[in-house]
Amino acid sequence: MKKPWSLSTTVRNPDRLRGFLEVLKGFEGVEFDEKQQIKFQIALIQHKLYKPTGLSPKLSKYYDSPSDMTIKQAEEIFAHMRKRSKELDKDPGLRGRTSIAPLSKMGLVVSKKTIGKLYITNFGKKFLTEDFDMGETFLEYFFKWTLPNPDNKDFSEKNGFNIRPFIATIHIINQVNKKWMQLGNKPVGITKEEFSFFVPTTINYRDIPKTVEEIITLRDKIIGKDKKEQTKIKKDYFSKKTKDFFQDDKNLTINFNNLKDYGDNAIRYFKITRFFYIRGGGFYIDLEPRRDVEIKSLLEDSNAEGIKFKDLDEYLEYMDSDVFYPWETPEKVKKIVLNLRESISQLNSSLEKPMTLNLNLMKKDITHLSISELKELASKLREHRKGIQEYKDHLELIDADNFEVIIKELEEIHGSDKAKSVHLEHLATMCLHAINDAVKIQPNYPVGDDNQPTFTAPANVPDIECFYKSFNLICEVTMLVSRSQWINEGQPVMRHLRDFENKYFGESLCLFIAPQIHRDTFNTFIISNKFAYEGKKQKIIPLSITQFIKLLKIVLVKKKENKPITYQQFNEILGNLYNITLNVSDVGEWAEKSNALLENYPKTVVVA
Repeated sequence: MKKPWSLSTTVRNPDRLRGFLEVLKGFEGVEFDEKQQIKFQIALIQHKLYKPTGLSPKLSKYYDSPSDMTIKQAEEIFAHMRKRSKELDKDPGLRGRTSIAPLSKMGLVVSKKTIGKLYITNFGKKFLTEDFDMGETFLEYFFKWTLPNPDNKDFSEKNGFNIRPFIATIHIINQVNKKWMQLGNKPVGITKEEFSFFVPTTINYRDIPKTVEEIITLRDKIIGKDKKEQTKIKKDYFSKKTKDFFQDDKNLTINFNNLKDYGDNAIRYFKITRFFYIRGGGFYIDLEPRRDVEIKSLLEDSNAEGIKFKDLDEYLEYMDSDVFYPWETPEKVKKIVLNLRESISQLNSSLEKPMTLNLNLMKKDITHLSISELKELASKLREHRKGIQEYKDHLELIDADNFEVIIKELEEIHGSDKAKSVHLEHLATMCLHAINDAVKIQPNYPVGDDNQPTFTAPANVPDIECFYKSFNLICEVTMLVSRSQWINEGQPVMRHLRDFENKYFGESLCLFIAPQIHRDTFNTFIISNKFAYEGKKQKIIPLSITQFIKLLKIVLVKKKENKPITYQQFNEILGNLYNITLNVSDVGEWAEKSNALLENYPKTVVVA
């Protein structure tokens, strides 16, 4: 049966990959035989990076502590896995090989028997650096990603594969936009549905023109039809595409849903590269216009035909070699710099109160700069543009109507099609921008050139850092609601706050936002507030999303009355919420008293 190209589902979380790699560092220099495969899997269990299903209550409790398990506990869980699986009992190294497979396929590690001792590649070491740029790292992988290759038997030439999926996707969207424009329409990229059913099923570069025609044909069929007719036409069209591709009528529903999953996963990760952006209310994926030089260079450089290798050694050498992009010529990088300067000037000029631009970046003579110097300048210019965009967001959200739209999005987050964790971080950032006269609101999630988040903040930093004239604040958010909220957020939140406190002078607080606050999370934070974390008390204010919305609506009323809440008043509200945590016995009493404070504002809070 034919299969589409796809990203490993294990690649869904970059932090998990980094965790796997961190554990794997302890296995460098050894032959990754069955004994080491078992030890690796046990180590993943010990560090709570892998949790099997079907655990007894006793074994499940080993995951409850925020610290690592003992090796004995992890071995006990692995023994349970073997007992439950005949396949694993016959081949105990199987799970370890499965866990390392995504790392090998991405070129982060080499563990082949034919190579000898396991080692983390130079690319893998980049992935492990504290300051690694997620977008640049994934761009390097996707630029090199080619099918078939000697390291992956799943996508073979025999099964029709001859493609570089990332570059093919750029070609498809580019050609659809051109065709659509020739027909008198405004180019919008392709819908997420079109992506899911037509892009991963394009497994040979020669089929790109056919894919483009299929997308245009579908659009022609639905033009002028009402919504109900359009839905039926699309469902029939996508079902036929699924049947024709898989040549399997029996598993239509499974294959149909798999294509949607593959498409969603690919979009999520391609977007991290900053070469794509989401538009049209989140329904379309298009080429990023602010990467025009890079995208045109890619289109000219490759028709998306797969790269051929004589053997595995040559392929591994290619994957671990330095990457040279087709736009990295003096002329093209200079053009990128000039385009960035122009976009910064235009963005800043659009502001009612323009910022003071960094003249060292904007006016620096680039005539004789080297490629590396030009790339560094381009990187600094992008950061400068990001700062202006954040300032623009801040100014726009001062307006009560714009703020009200953000509050409504937050109220509807559970029904959103967007990745909810990323969406919550972004909405929380926008709300903090809108509340008052903060000096700076700094989200730590990576962003695209449109300043929209591409993923959640890295695990080693707070989600959002906020700076005010008389105090500082970090904001941590999560969509977790079960006991895993405490396991995943308890210690990290307290650690992030302590690191933040040590880094900056003055009072520092933490605002923790979740759909609901689990009792174990609450009790952990209360210990830190009442007694100490690492020898000193902390100020952590937990709020459910519903409670945070109540706070935001207080701010909204004041905005509409032209009496916006100042940072001093915001600090006073937070202080009152913090004091409640010090004087309650359990999470239920806290929820009751916090709700009362927010519902009875301003009676419960003294404001100017």
